[in-house]
Amino acid sequence: MEVSELFRLALIQSSLHWEDPAANRAHFEVLIEEADAPDLILLPEMFSTGFSMNPQNIAEDVAGESLLWMQKQARSKNCAISGSLMIKEQGDYFNRLYFVFPDGSYQSYDKRHLFSLAGEEKVYTPGQKKLIVEYKGWRINPQICYDLRFPVWCRNAEDFDLQFFVANWPERRSEAWEALLKARAIENQCYLAGLNRIGEDGNGVYHSGNSAVHDPLGAVLSETQAHVETVEVVELYYSQLQRIRSKFGFLKDRDQFSIL
Repeated sequence: MEVSELFRLALIQSSLHWEDPAANRAHFEVLIEEADAPDLILLPEMFSTGFSMNPQNIAEDVAGESLLWMQKQARSKNCAISGSLMIKEQGDYFNRLYFVFPDGSYQSYDKRHLFSLAGEEKVYTPGQKKLIVEYKGWRINPQICYDLRFPVWCRNAEDFDLQFFVANWPERRSEAWEALLKARAIENQCYLAGLNRIGEDGNGVYHSGNSAVHDPLGAVLSETQAHVETVEVVELYYSQLQRIRSKFGFLKDRDQFSIL
């Protein structure tokens, strides 16, 4: 596949309507229109509901309304779109990220690390498989929120070019969010994006956003204003990534091991 030199990444930092998928879809539909010619649009973790531990009445089936909506938006904007949803499948609940391509096809990733401080592991089933997406010649690794704290799982063993995290990361731990995003960019020598929500959720937890994009050396390419709804489009360049990896060949010295 021919590699696209320029990759335009859109981060939509927004508040969420608590456990109201229809209201969230309508809200994001307006914001998506503000994104100028993106290749990929990122939406927050559980963007249709907020980070809720009450999936019994609002979780969607695998081909539910929110996935159909994502497919419609991807076709309309002629770009990829990604974010996570609460999904029910064969009696289990998953915090599932969809990566929807412009033609409506998709791949999915189930959150590996479930947030025990909120009891997520008591409600949802953890994922077991890492996802590497091939899109426009770029190798992309999607992750979800709490995964950010686990460098072994996030490590760049697959030579991916872009890693991103969609999140509902609380404001009270924003320093960790910012530090870990930068660390993942440096150690994985890739472009790194973190897209976080803003606002108060139904449990009284506040989120400041602090969404950001880093280059493969950890330098900040974009940093959104905290607590502000923002549609940010960031330009990533494949040749810059290759120049950095050629000059600083750190990845070739990485330890070789497998996760059992």
